[in-house]
Amino acid sequence: MKTKTAIIGGTGFDQIDSLEVIDRKVVRTPYGDPSGVVINGKLGKKSFVFLPRHGISHSIPPHKVNYRANIWALKDSGVDKVIAFAAVGGIDRSLVPGAIVVPDQLIDYTSDREHTYFDGETGNVTHVDFSFPYSTSFRKKIISAAKKAKVNVVESGCYAATQGPRLETAAEINRLEKDGATIVGMTGMPEAVLARELELEYVCIAIVVNPAAGRGDGEISMEEIRQELTRGAQTSIEILKKL
Repeated sequence: MKTKTAIIGGTGFDQIDSLEVIDRKVVRTPYGDPSGVVINGKLGKKSFVFLPRHGISHSIPPHKVNYRANIWALKDSGVDKVIAFAAVGGIDRSLVPGAIVVPDQLIDYTSDREHTYFDGETGNVTHVDFSFPYSTSFRKKIISAAKKAKVNVVESGCYAATQGPRLETAAEINRLEKDGATIVGMTGMPEAVLARELELEYVCIAIVVNPAAGRGDGEISMEEIRQELTRGAQTSIEILKKL
């Protein structure tokens, strides 16, 4: 059976200009509407399903994303693998803007998000193993594709998922570093665990767009973030083409 891979576009990745669109599909789910229509398309010779996490016009903040509807819509579209793009801040001082990280661990600091399909309302309560939140085998394929594309990636890291939409304080970043986190973002959870509950292979490609709070020379500039997002998105597409 042929596998089907989905791309979840994050901040700065609301659309992929080089994606050849085959069709657009409105998907209804038991959990409400996803962030947008599900797009079937091709990037080079590879077919992908694309869904913008924040909506096509980037109008949905991280804490308001309907993660359950998004992951359900992808599963309903026949997807068995998910590549989630995320803009992140670099906590580890070696992770300068422009770095691309394929994390292997995460810590969840979010709150008040609908974070499971097994909430007891249907009488079905399941406890999924989440020791290793990202698919090990699929991560290896992403890293291999990056090498083929001659793109340097950091092959491990710990993603701290914070609530947002505000950025963190310098003291909070210090705390996250003590906890073992190397990058920080706002959308890594509950997306990853929902994919696990629906038995989807899930990986994250994290684009470092700024030093985390207290790690740079001054305040975080949104203009600099946008520039790094544009550059990081272009580099990431080269990885997808080699996948």
